[in-house]
Amino acid sequence: MSKRVIRSPFLVINPKAFLYGNSSLELALEADKLSEKYDIDIIFTAQYVDIPTIKEKVKHLILTTQHMDGFKPGPGMGKILPKALAEAGVEATFLNHAEHPLTIHQLSEAVKYAEKYDILTIICADSIMDAKMIAVLEPDVLLCEPTELIGTGKVSDDAYMEKTNKMVRELSPNSLILQAAGISSGADVKKAIQLGADGSGGTTGIVKAANPIGVVEDMLKELSQLKGGKS
Repeated sequence: MSKRVIRSPFLVINPKAFLYGNSSLELALEADKLSEKYDIDIIFTAQYVDIPTIKEKVKHLILTTQHMDGFKPGPGMGKILPKALAEAGVEATFLNHAEHPLTIHQLSEAVKYAEKYDILTIICADSIMDAKMIAVLEPDVLLCEPTELIGTGKVSDDAYMEKTNKMVRELSPNSLILQAAGISSGADVKKAIQLGADGSGGTTGIVKAANPIGVVEDMLKELSQLKGGKS
């Protein structure tokens, strides 16, 4: 087994705990069709219990957990085991999200186990200083997202995106950069990529929209045009 390769530009659909069961599966199935239609990689997060079901029914999505512990099988009540995730078909994990922060030790342990089981790491950074420290861990994807903008529909300003993009490129050139704070439309996604990110996406901007699939397709259309060299 080897790590999945994420092609840039890519999209993230992160339902957090808003969706589960059939609602999560339905969104995943539609996103899977759109991923094939536009030939764009989609990182799709799901509740742990839903991943095996979704894995059986999709072909293109990069199935991702919203957290993982750096832990081996044994005593550890409530721990999310990397080995169990890998055997369930998980290909990536978010780490250190503002809603599930980790200490540096916990984060480094999680990265170590992710490497062992070929699980892609998507590590979240709140500030520019935070991003600077996390870049040293050389994550597969570094998410630059100010906590105060999460769920607000307000996108990070140009200066923040440009500065974090430049810093990550210098400190961890092999890491892909994800800018996703407040993203809710194709126009937001386009702007993030044009300012230097490799990927974008969101949570509430998608799952709370009147037509979530329509929002996803709007985002993918923009990414497809950017991928084709159109502005």
